[in-house]
Amino acid sequence: MGTYARPKLTAEEVGAIADAGERLAAELRCFLFTNATCERVLSSATPDQRRFLDETLAFELAEREANRAQRLIRRARFPVLKSLEGYEWGRLSLPAALTRDELVSLAFMDRVENLVCLGPVGTGKTHLMVALGVRACERGREVRYFTVTSLIDQLSEARERGALGALMKQLARADALLLDEFGYVPVDQTGARLLYQVVSEAYERQSLVITTNLDFSRWGSMLADDQLASAFIDRIAHHGHLLVFEGESYRLAHALMRR
Repeated sequence: MGTYARPKLTAEEVGAIADAGERLAAELRCFLFTNATCERVLSSATPDQRRFLDETLAFELAEREANRAQRLIRRARFPVLKSLEGYEWGRLSLPAALTRDELVSLAFMDRVENLVCLGPVGTGKTHLMVALGVRACERGREVRYFTVTSLIDQLSEARERGALGALMKQLARADALLLDEFGYVPVDQTGARLLYQVVSEAYERQSLVITTNLDFSRWGSMLADDQLASAFIDRIAHHGHLLVFEGESYRLAHALMRR
C-alpha cells in the first residue's frame, strides 16, 4: 500500500459521529477529497449510494490505521508486546498531578511530559512502559524503545562511523522515547554524555519514559558525574512525573522454582 496523509480524525472518532451526512463528510475529508467533491457527494448521491460509500470508506480507514499501527509497532522494536488489560495497578503510586485516565489516554504525550518509573525489579515498570508505547502506536504515534545500554551502544557505534548526526535525527522523529533499565548497568563518562545528548535534544520536543531502580540521589554514581546527573534530572523533571512502584517482584512471586 502506498503512502497516505495521516487523517485528521481516527476511524473511531469518525465512527462516533451520529449524523450520517456529517460522518460521510468526515470520511471524505480523511481521504483528502476537496470540499467541492464532498458537497457533490452529499447533494447528489442516493441514500443507498451514501450508505455504501460510508461503509467502504470506514472499512478502508480502519484498515489503513491498523496497518500503520503494525508498522509503528515493528519500528518501535519492543522486546515483547504488552497491553494494559489486566494490569496490576495496585503496585503503582501516581503523583497528584497525573491521573490514571491521563496516563492511559496518553495525555502526558499530548503535553510533551516525561515519566520516570521508579521501583524494584519485577514490579511492572517495563510492562507499563511497553503497554503505553503499544497504545501510542495504535493511535498513530511513533515511539522507539531501547534499553539504556543498547541505546548507548548504538550511539557509540554511530559516532565511530561518523553517523551520530543521522541517528540523532532518526530519534528526533519519534513522539516518545522509551528508555528501559536506567541504572541497571553503570555508564562510563562517554556513554553518559551521549545519553545526555539524547535527553537534551528531547527536552520540550519529545516525551521520555524512563524505568529505573535508582532514586535521583544515586544517579550521579551511576553516571560517574554528579553535575551531569543534575543536568539529566533538571531536564527530565521539569515537565515530568514520578511514578513509584512497590512490592515483591511479580516474576519471583510466580516463579516455577517457588512451587
